[in-house]
Amino acid sequence: MSGEIHSSGDEGVRGEQTVAEVIIGELVRWGVGVVFGIPGTSSLGVIDAIRKHPEIRFFQVRHEETAAMAASAYHKLTGRVAACVTIAGPGATNLATGLYDAKEDRASVISLNGQVKAQYAGPGGFQEIDQDAFFRPVTVYNNTLHEKTMAVRLVDAAMRHAIVHRGVAQLSIPNDVQKEHVDLACCPAEGMPPSVEIAPSDAGIDRAAGVVNRAERPVIIAGWGARDAVPVVRAIAERIAAPVLTTFRAKGLIPEDDPWHLGILGSVGSAQARKKAEEADLLLAFGVGFSKQTNVPGEKALVQVDLDPIKLGRHRETVSLWGDCGLVLPRLLERLERREDAARKETIAQDRAAWRAQIDNEADPAAVPVRPPFIMQVLSEILPDDAVITVDVGENGWWFGRNFRMKGTQQFAMSGYLATMGFAMPAAIAAKIAYPERPTVCITGDGGFSMAMAEFLTAVKYDLPMTVVVLNNHELGMIRVEQRMENYPNFGTELHNPDFAAYARACGGEGFSVERPDELAPAVAKALESGRPAIVDVETDPKRF
Repeated sequence: MSGEIHSSGDEGVRGEQTVAEVIIGELVRWGVGVVFGIPGTSSLGVIDAIRKHPEIRFFQVRHEETAAMAASAYHKLTGRVAACVTIAGPGATNLATGLYDAKEDRASVISLNGQVKAQYAGPGGFQEIDQDAFFRPVTVYNNTLHEKTMAVRLVDAAMRHAIVHRGVAQLSIPNDVQKEHVDLACCPAEGMPPSVEIAPSDAGIDRAAGVVNRAERPVIIAGWGARDAVPVVRAIAERIAAPVLTTFRAKGLIPEDDPWHLGILGSVGSAQARKKAEEADLLLAFGVGFSKQTNVPGEKALVQVDLDPIKLGRHRETVSLWGDCGLVLPRLLERLERREDAARKETIAQDRAAWRAQIDNEADPAAVPVRPPFIMQVLSEILPDDAVITVDVGENGWWFGRNFRMKGTQQFAMSGYLATMGFAMPAAIAAKIAYPERPTVCITGDGGFSMAMAEFLTAVKYDLPMTVVVLNNHELGMIRVEQRMENYPNFGTELHNPDFAAYARACGGEGFSVERPDELAPAVAKALESGRPAIVDVETDPKRF
């Protein structure tokens, strides 16, 4: 599980380092300790520098796209920056989907890419493209290191931009430059950027508190941006007697057994959450992205807190507070008047009970093939309280958001705004590397898993125990639903799948097949207890309802 790290040998001792060694050393000083990637001709110097450094781990993956996805997931789960590395040309272009996932979900990622020697650049070059132009739309920082003496400054700039602007920073390093020797001083530690702390004025918070205190039916919507302020969100809800709804990505931030929690607002959420949002005379949006999937009711009075000023002022009647929820919400809380509203609390309890009953009724424990809501019910009951869960895109993600009940310190990662299939498997690899002592569970569909199934070999290679639950309905189920909703005939969605359990065993892991409901819990339990990478292949009903 340690990855590939320092190889002691006869490298020799030089007074100078190679440019590649300087780059890797600087990344380590910035706290980068994990790199995902694939070696190749134009990245050999960088790969060798990673090999030599004792404080960085390299995980070889099977496709560059999954290297970028794993790096993105690593930051989403930990808040720490990871890197991906690959060659020029096709290696660089293969990173695109994973890097766009990081861009859209504001994950800090460093992308290190080889490049051909300068004399071979241009038309006709082997494995050469204009990487500055290619990466420009997806990055917050984008450069090519042509001059060896600029190595430290460019790494410093890349890290600053990735952290402060929460996005992808890309450096291309020509093959010959990587190998040049240079004597450069390190960037001083005190020059590294401090934590970004932004908070509004007292006058702004006073105004927001006044609006909240005058509201009769306030409703809180907690998004991913409120993840560091969960206890305060909960305290505000109790003080003003307001139900708490979350975005999909913020699922689990508020415990699902909390008496003020009414589930997700949006396409995977409850009718009760939607009704409360529609009836509100004030919405309190804490770190909410206002995506199409959340579908926040328009033209509602709004108190909005967000670290991204571009997201503020979404509605006509908005009190906007620019700042980190962790800094803003405690100051807002102390200005709010306590409201005792037993009737409203009872209504919320009734809504919670109605939604729970609906979820339980959907889980048919006798249906064959196994129903997805039953799968989520079983997983809710059996997964450990500290599990790290990664979720794919499609019917599996829809049912997870709707029917899975998070508990304890569980957390999950998903491809939010980009919503790319194939995310869950590389994300599970990142999760196990980040939290080796916690159970890792990948929830995916046959479509999403088959896009990234080679990475199960990566899990086996590095001895990363995880349980991969494949909802196998033999088709792109969500696309079939969408075709039906738009009155198209079903076409192009059928999937011809291998035996995923046998595939797991062929890779060196454990494999379990589930065809009946009573086989599910024992199979998941065995996978969790195996201490190895394991696939639970569940034959699943393709019909949503």
